[in-house]
Amino acid sequence: MDKAAPLTRAEHWRKTRRLSAMLLLLWLLTSFCAAFFARELAGLSVFGWPLSFYLAAQGASLVYLAILAVYAWRMRRLDQAAAAEHRA
Repeated sequence: MDKAAPLTRAEHWRKTRRLSAMLLLLWLLTSFCAAFFARELAGLSVFGWPLSFYLAAQGASLVYLAILAVYAWRMRRLDQAAAAEHRA
C-alpha cells in the first residue's frame, strides 16, 4: 500500500475543500458547456446522432463517473494520510 505523508487536521480539510471545489467546477463546466453549445454542436453528428445529444447523453455521464472515481481515489489517500497523523 502506498504510504502518504501524515497530514494535520487543517491540511486535510484544506486539501479536501480544494479537491471538492475543483471537481464541482469541472461538473459545472461539463453541465454548462453541453447545454450552452448545444445549438452549435447540433450540426455535427457522431454515429448518426447530433453531437450535442451525444455529449449530453454519453459524454457528460462519463465525465461525472470520472469525477466520482477521482474523488473516491483522492479522498482515500487523504484520509489515510490524516489517519497516520492521528496515530502518531
